[in-house]
Amino acid sequence: MAVVEMGKLNLVAMSYDKDALLNALQRTGATEIKYHFDAENTTPMTADCEGLRESLAAVESSLALLSSCTEEYLKEHKIKSEILKDGFSVSYSEFIAANEKQGEVASLVEKINELSDRERDLNAELSKLRRTLKTAEIYSAVQQPLNYFSDTLHVKVKLGVIPATVKGNFLSAIENCGLACVTEISANAEEALVLVTEHKSSTEAESLLPEYGFAVCPFNGENTGEELYNSLCAREKQINEDINSVAEEFYSLSENIRTLKVYCDYLSFELEKAEQSEKMRETQSTFLLEAYVPKEAEELVQNAISEVSSAVYFEFSEPSEDEVPPTLLKNNPVVENFEAITNMYSPPSSREFDPNTVMAFFYSVFIGFIMADIGYGLLMILGGGFIWLKMGKKGGMIGKLGGVFAIGGIFTIIWGFLFNSLFGFALLPFKVMPDLRGDAMSWSLAGIKVPALLIVSMLIGVVQLGAGYLCKAVQCWRRKQVLDGIFDGLVWTVFSVGVELAIAGFVEEFNVSILRLIGGATAGVSLIVAMLTAGRKEKILGKFTKGFGAAYGVINYASDILSYARLYGLMLAGAVIADIVSSNSVNLISSGNVAFIILGVAIMLIGHIFNLAIGLLGAYIHDARLQYVEFYGRFYEGEGELFTPLGSKHKHVLVL
Repeated sequence: MAVVEMGKLNLVAMSYDKDALLNALQRTGATEIKYHFDAENTTPMTADCEGLRESLAAVESSLALLSSCTEEYLKEHKIKSEILKDGFSVSYSEFIAANEKQGEVASLVEKINELSDRERDLNAELSKLRRTLKTAEIYSAVQQPLNYFSDTLHVKVKLGVIPATVKGNFLSAIENCGLACVTEISANAEEALVLVTEHKSSTEAESLLPEYGFAVCPFNGENTGEELYNSLCAREKQINEDINSVAEEFYSLSENIRTLKVYCDYLSFELEKAEQSEKMRETQSTFLLEAYVPKEAEELVQNAISEVSSAVYFEFSEPSEDEVPPTLLKNNPVVENFEAITNMYSPPSSREFDPNTVMAFFYSVFIGFIMADIGYGLLMILGGGFIWLKMGKKGGMIGKLGGVFAIGGIFTIIWGFLFNSLFGFALLPFKVMPDLRGDAMSWSLAGIKVPALLIVSMLIGVVQLGAGYLCKAVQCWRRKQVLDGIFDGLVWTVFSVGVELAIAGFVEEFNVSILRLIGGATAGVSLIVAMLTAGRKEKILGKFTKGFGAAYGVINYASDILSYARLYGLMLAGAVIADIVSSNSVNLISSGNVAFIILGVAIMLIGHIFNLAIGLLGAYIHDARLQYVEFYGRFYEGEGELFTPLGSKHKHVLVL
């Protein structure tokens, strides 16, 4: 468990070597450029970032279009393909060679945009055509040319539709007009097609048309209604064929998705170089660069620079005291997963103690205590392990959480054996831990009956609080603050040991009352030492107030211990639900009735899956809270910035 020690690179080189040097530094994966100090006779470097942003946005937009169309095509044709997946590996030489594909990519972007425009126009025409088709459908019953239905010398002719809901009233109303008649040509559930004729000397029927929602036929021409409708259907078919043709053309371009993704990430790197250039300074012919480099990678960086040019000056130095270098953590593969938990709160500062190994142990113990079932532990190992193996480091937060739950599953199995629980069933003929129910559920703490597992939860909490103070001591000693480590860390660790012993001594079932005296004396003496030394850096009044503050802090300490009661509450809830689900399922299955057996199996599966899911959610949240507030509150500073090497952020590819 360590925070990697950082050094600082100072480099001066010829301006024409800048791009090659930045490429070399990117390949090392060990250089984070920082703002250069205001050196004499230099000016801030400028770069054309806006042009690169526009180019990147154009390519990303075309890639998104092509990917979306390809995904739709694959789903429609039920084709399985890995072509859309990100995270594929490319060699460094292939990545850098993407610069040579600018013309090819430009042609691809133009072709994709042309297809997109065609598809958009076709879809717009299709949408408009379908509205027309809906209107024209009822007119397909008309066997005469549509221009046949026009006024004559003495008669007004109206062909149109009315809502089906008013058809009866409409027909009656027109028939009652003296110089008009109406003919129903066809009808459907929504509307009726009618022909209304009226002598020109009369307006009685014509005045009724708006009242009944009459809509005049919008079509005209020499074609019959049937011919019009058939021609519209033919056009719809043609447009659909054209849309399918565009989809085929899009899919034929899908083989270029890999090229576009590599080029997008390469453009992103070029944009990053341009943006990082603004942190540098330059003269008429040279540029100046400062960067953070892990000390263990200094030789690698040195060799990379030397391979580019001999006309370059560089040196490695120590960051000054007022600088806070970025944080690079180096942990084993198990603890690496728990870095995600800490980083959600705040990454550690590069100048402090890395808490992840200690936190990982307690986080796993707590999640195991909350779940406390052999069956759940096995499922956590299988499910979390699958996610971790499937997604790995490329899975980011989700992949690491899979690892956290898999490791927590191991501790869940251990606690499950101690509680003798397998999906709520007793597996062994004995238990190590107290029962959740019955007389054995409670212990006598100083004469007061208290749930036994609540006391266990608090004892676990005191252990973690003591570990937090020990981490405080280690952090101070790393900084050569020996007295601070002793009085602000070690003394409170001893106090926690005393509290632990005293609580155990007051539990009558333990039958070790001697621990009351030992624990009380240990806690009392260490508290007095803490009070007397709390104000060692203050003046007379400050010494008194600081000492009083240390004594008052015992109240906060007690409330922090009670915070660990949430472990008991969450574990109890999960255990009771598991017991209810299992007992009721067994009763149904043992009934012998086929329907009840099926219902019992369903309740068993659904109930335990629900209990596992809701239990893990609660464990994840409340376990993290205990780490952030109770544990980290003892020593952790945080507010670090994670080390981000030049060119390390890739959206689509993994550069080897």
